[in-house]
Amino acid sequence: MDNGLFTVAGIRPEEKTIRNKKIKWYEGKPVFSMVFLLAVVFGCMACEIWVPGDPAFMDLENCSVMPGRKFWFGTDTMGRDIFSMIWYGGKISLFIGFMSALVSTVTAVIFGSASGLAPKWLDGLMMRLAEILMSVPGMLLIILLQAVLGKANVITLSVVIGITGWTAMAKVIRTEVCQLKKSGYVIASRCMGGGFFHILLKHLAPNFVSSVMFMVVMNIRSAIVAESTLSFMGIGLPLEVLSWGSMLSLSERALLGGYWWMILIPGFFLTGTLLCITNIGNYFRRNGNRRESYL
Repeated sequence: MDNGLFTVAGIRPEEKTIRNKKIKWYEGKPVFSMVFLLAVVFGCMACEIWVPGDPAFMDLENCSVMPGRKFWFGTDTMGRDIFSMIWYGGKISLFIGFMSALVSTVTAVIFGSASGLAPKWLDGLMMRLAEILMSVPGMLLIILLQAVLGKANVITLSVVIGITGWTAMAKVIRTEVCQLKKSGYVIASRCMGGGFFHILLKHLAPNFVSSVMFMVVMNIRSAIVAESTLSFMGIGLPLEVLSWGSMLSLSERALLGGYWWMILIPGFFLTGTLLCITNIGNYFRRNGNRRESYL
């Protein structure tokens, strides 16, 4: 700092210029990713209002038509309009992503907080259980649970993906709770008879939410990838249920016929959405690390 009388040694003039520069609101934020993701989400949620075509209608006279003025994204081998299928299918894929993230987050918060507040022997037992579940490949566990439940639908697939993706987040929450439970306000609340959920909602969750926000966002991405992978393998949602994954499940037939638009367009929306979610998740991670460094 230079006030005319004193100059702090070690600060070069260019560093003072950078420090004094006014930071604009969009600098350092994934603005493009946020705009693209919001456009896709709102477009999919409101598809019944603004998308004119019926995604399930089979126009047998226009099978495997390239993108053009009548069919902007072309048609598939059954004559269905890919433009309509993209938005209706994205609605299902996004619902599975957000629903699965909600299930995994609630499970991780309850399990991790209970483990952090539990006696030492019970805490160790719960963490060993979480580590055993982490050692099992997630996709294998999803296939096993889905086979037990029977034919997949949107709700069962969301729940299955959600209950298999909470372990890593639970371990992070448990670590945060082990530090927070020694705080004076948590001890005072327990002495005054505060219950588990009261302490969790009032004192613990507001302090560790920034640490797990990155994992919540990444769970949305992982759920969309899992649904797409299962549908691509033919063991996910049935073909009559439109999703980006079920659209890509027809890619083998499209590749053999040279119908590039049946793969490229759904793949663009899926990949673009996943990249935007990843970028936003990395932004939350950087902010969480910066906040921890300040503390």
